[in-house]
Amino acid sequence: MQTFEYSVGGASLKIPTGCFFTHVIRGQGRKISYQNAGVDCGFVAALGSGFCNWRIDFTYKDTNNRTYRASRGRTHPECKKDPMRSNAPQRLAHFGKACTHLLVSGVRRASQCHHITK
Repeated sequence: MQTFEYSVGGASLKIPTGCFFTHVIRGQGRKISYQNAGVDCGFVAALGSGFCNWRIDFTYKDTNNRTYRASRGRTHPECKKDPMRSNAPQRLAHFGKACTHLLVSGVRRASQCHHITK
């Protein structure tokens, strides 16, 4: 994740290099038994104020890269150093990709995808 700045209530917050957006997915074929996404920060980055006005979304795309399902997370107004979200187990309609996205103050800051194949 690259360093970025954003404003909350007139205060400028900076997210330093050293934070990683992770996406864990378990299952077989089109069946997802576990899915989780979150931010891990190390070293100096762990000392910051965290992420404010954040949300984590999950999206699912077919092999033609068309989104056919989305699970929008709720926006969290509080600041958190390690935002995280899990999604319910499910069976996908198509092979393709399962992606997750971190949004901070409505701006997509990081994404990660896993290819779902036979």
